[in-house]
Amino acid sequence: MNPSQVTGPDTTGPDGARPDGVPAPLGNGLKVRHLTMMGLGSAIGAGLFLGTGVGIAKAGPAVLISYLIAGLIVISVMRMLGEMGAAVPASGSFSEYARIGIGEWAGFTMGWLYWVMLIMVLGAEITGASAIVSGWLPAVPQWAIALVFVTFFAVVNLSKVGNFGEFEFWFAAIKVAVIVGFLVLGVLVIFGVLPHTDPAGFTHFLGDGGFMPNGIGGVAAGLLVVAFAFGGIEIVTIAAAESEDPERSIATAVRSVVWRISVFYLGAVAIMVFVLPWHSADSGTGPFVAVLDQAHLPMVSGLMEVVVVIALLSAFNANVYGTSRMAYSLALRGDGPRVLTRLSRTGVPSAAVWLSVFFGFVSVLLNWLLPDQLLSILLNAVGSALLVIWVFIAVAQLRLRPRLERAGTLPVRMWGHPYLTWLTLAALGGLIALMATDADARKQLLSTLVLFAVIAFCGVVTARRRRRRSNDSQANHGQADHPLAADRSPV
Repeated sequence: MNPSQVTGPDTTGPDGARPDGVPAPLGNGLKVRHLTMMGLGSAIGAGLFLGTGVGIAKAGPAVLISYLIAGLIVISVMRMLGEMGAAVPASGSFSEYARIGIGEWAGFTMGWLYWVMLIMVLGAEITGASAIVSGWLPAVPQWAIALVFVTFFAVVNLSKVGNFGEFEFWFAAIKVAVIVGFLVLGVLVIFGVLPHTDPAGFTHFLGDGGFMPNGIGGVAAGLLVVAFAFGGIEIVTIAAAESEDPERSIATAVRSVVWRISVFYLGAVAIMVFVLPWHSADSGTGPFVAVLDQAHLPMVSGLMEVVVVIALLSAFNANVYGTSRMAYSLALRGDGPRVLTRLSRTGVPSAAVWLSVFFGFVSVLLNWLLPDQLLSILLNAVGSALLVIWVFIAVAQLRLRPRLERAGTLPVRMWGHPYLTWLTLAALGGLIALMATDADARKQLLSTLVLFAVIAFCGVVTARRRRRRSNDSQANHGQADHPLAADRSPV
């Protein structure tokens, strides 16, 4: 479908045209296999490898409830996002859909909120990777290791997008293969099949205070970490604008999200809570290495540390990509500094990449100032921001579905529309209310609310200024809004 059928004349569209009509195309070197594997591997980072231990320490074995609730919500939200993304591929993804379906202020708010969130994720991932490597190289300070990593991935992201896609493809393939191997070894450890291991049974799953040792409050506290763990899956819809076949890529990625969450997250976490005492899951090496230590296989846990570092750096690399493309998309439609629309000769938004890299260097500074506390702070701060983004995706899908149907066929359709979308919104409201019962979670929700309010205020001001300029231009040239773009009143 032609995006202008839905978005009207001021939309950037997949060709990256600027509002003033000057073409500024992004590269299109991402293949379907790149995007599919990126979708598989993008969420396998700090949230799964390190954040899982934080969640288990807060909720105990009942963290499975947190993952199940959040997993069902994410599956539904990704289906909504896939419906809109397959119909109207855009580098701004849900920010663009919020702009079209809800209003310009919503697009501004979602884009910059997501950008801020991913910047915090960059800090978490580079902190986790450099902390592990500093254990191998005790003579080298953690901040110096982080500096090397950030510099290297700046070079990767400034090269043409096809090289980035190939890099992420193989990194993601390694992560997926290792997760599968971990699941197999974990099951063998649970049943005591391996030499020198005793069956774990239900000793840790139901012992040490029972299945829910910290009660509902623990589950609520774990939900913030869980929400962070699922972050990254949506990046495939952002990358679709630079693919050769965006509709097929998005459809493939969205359809695989169900088994991806079920196997990678619920499967891995189930093994952890069966094998490890819940109060020791949040160790310095992470729960994956702790589980493999129980297998008593030579070199396996050491190899897992290497894989964890690869996974964290891969996710860091993907999130530099995600932040740069979101900033580029925002600037392209006038919601950010014009300089961020600057492209290299290979179609890479170099200025936007440098902005993301700059904040990567800021995370290096934080590594030096807060090497021990930084990861926990960032993991908690991100979760509630994701909830706001999910709410806006659901509202945008409700608003856009009728207009997309009028404009043409939908390659991907949301299940049970509109009932499942409304149910998802209700579940998100319940999730927020549950988090409000926990003192630490309340602080994070309040922080997110303040951040949202500040960005939304800037979005409203920006939208009014643009509307005023647009009205003046239409008065001078006799132009009218596109009929399908007229319904942009806030919900």
